[in-house]
Amino acid sequence: MVYSLHPLSAARQNLRRLVAIRYVALAGQTGALALFTWGFPLGLPAAVLGTIIALFAALTLLTHWRIRHSKPISAEEFFGHLLVDVLALTVLLYFSGGATNPFVSYYLVPIIIGAIILPPGLMWAVTGVAIAGYSLLFFEYVPLAAIAPHSAAGINLHVVGMWFNFLISALLIAYFVVRMAQALREQEQKLNSQRQQQMENEQLLAIATVAAGAAHELGTPLNTTKLLIDELLANDTHHSGQAEDLRTINEQVELCRETLLGLTGLASDIAQPVAAIPVEIYVEELIDTWRLLRPEINATIDVVPPAEAVMARFHPVIRQSLFNLFNNSADASPNELTIRIEWSSDWLTLVIRDYGEGLTTDQLENIGQPMPSDKPGGLGLGLYLTSSSLSRHGGQVIMANAEGGGLTTTVELDLNQSS
Repeated sequence: MVYSLHPLSAARQNLRRLVAIRYVALAGQTGALALFTWGFPLGLPAAVLGTIIALFAALTLLTHWRIRHSKPISAEEFFGHLLVDVLALTVLLYFSGGATNPFVSYYLVPIIIGAIILPPGLMWAVTGVAIAGYSLLFFEYVPLAAIAPHSAAGINLHVVGMWFNFLISALLIAYFVVRMAQALREQEQKLNSQRQQQMENEQLLAIATVAAGAAHELGTPLNTTKLLIDELLANDTHHSGQAEDLRTINEQVELCRETLLGLTGLASDIAQPVAAIPVEIYVEELIDTWRLLRPEINATIDVVPPAEAVMARFHPVIRQSLFNLFNNSADASPNELTIRIEWSSDWLTLVIRDYGEGLTTDQLENIGQPMPSDKPGGLGLGLYLTSSSLSRHGGQVIMANAEGGGLTTTVELDLNQSS
């Protein structure tokens, strides 16, 4: 399965922005080193600082390459990148005046980035490391002659004031920016959810309209085919093998007719309250129907019912959504497929394991989104509609590449919300 390229995920975009900030910082550090070494000499240890800047530049290039790597970027990894920035800044400041260096306030940059992007625990860790680095530089550093008045013996009120200003600023940023960023994320998530819901409604309405027209158009040829097959079966001139084939065709045509009838009456069924039925009966009918639809698939199906009978209401769209997932896995792995179904009084869980090619990192990061696929019957609009339909009725679809190849698709359905 090969999808068209999609925009970078949010984590990759954030790391790319961090790399851009690093490039700006590297340019500023290199320019400052050159200016205060040759233009206005301050007695900086140019060789040491140049080495540190070169190492940080190499690390930035490595991070730039990391963005293009397919492995997902976690919050913990981004936290590690911010820690590297804090430590690199600490080393640079140590050799250039410590806390007396006017650029010591750059510590606020990783704190602000962490407050916007990282979860609270990791954000406070970045803040703590930055405060600890600043505090260490207050006592341990290589003094510069040009700013000797700030590094004279005794307590310098100006430097102490800088430290308190940084401490208060860091705590205020960590506390308030996190909450503002969280409020903005929640608002954006709500707006995105509403837009997504509207798009799904429009998409489902369009597909429903097309499906209704197709059902009406297919009814006549299917009825004609059924009549012809009945006449052929009534004729005794064909061989026994042909009769068996005709009976199989007749079963498939009859199943198609029943499916169309069900589709035709789906709108009226949806408007009516869904009756509760035993989950075991629902699962048995689900499996039997799918086996009849896909008799060529070599599937091992394990059904694990609970000790006590469970009643639940199943919305009509759930059945077709599960069929879509079965068919996707069957298309990817027709010769070997395992399905495990179990349930309790509250949850129905289906685990579908195929042995196909699995999914790429981009596909996993954009799962459930409407993506075109160059493989007929591949994971594209079908999965998008399936995921949307199940989420409307208390379900969720989780996909992950399995060890040894293939894909594991897990469906968790809340039986208390499935109607």
